[in-house]
Amino acid sequence: MAELYIDADNQIAGRLASRIVKELLKRNRVFVVNAEKAVISGNSDFVVKDYREKVERGDPYHGPFYPKHSDRILKRIVRGMIAYKKPRGRKAFKGLRVFVSVPEELRGKEFIKIKGAECRPGLKSITLGKLSEKLGGRK
Repeated sequence: MAELYIDADNQIAGRLASRIVKELLKRNRVFVVNAEKAVISGNSDFVVKDYREKVERGDPYHGPFYPKHSDRILKRIVRGMIAYKKPRGRKAFKGLRVFVSVPEELRGKEFIKIKGAECRPGLKSITLGKLSEKLGGRK
């Protein structure tokens, strides 16, 4: 079982998540840092509106519950791409750790960037940190 350390800084969240799922299904452990700097492409007003609808949907006691914090949002994006209700997907999903910034125990590790997931300059986008703040959560 290998460990993979990924830096989400300026990476498109959906493309990053699809690569994370592939690694998780290969039984690798994946650590993602700087989740608040991951990017969702699109008009920021529309993205905030869309996520606000998800957060406010349903009953506050019975759900569905949608996260407001950037690390949890990224983890939920990954969960949507994996069959987490099946035993193989549930076991794979347990191998994912997502962090805001770089925690003390991961300092000094070599982080990789996913090729093909970089956000192009000039692309309309919003970071997960800003989205989280607009939803009322912390970065």
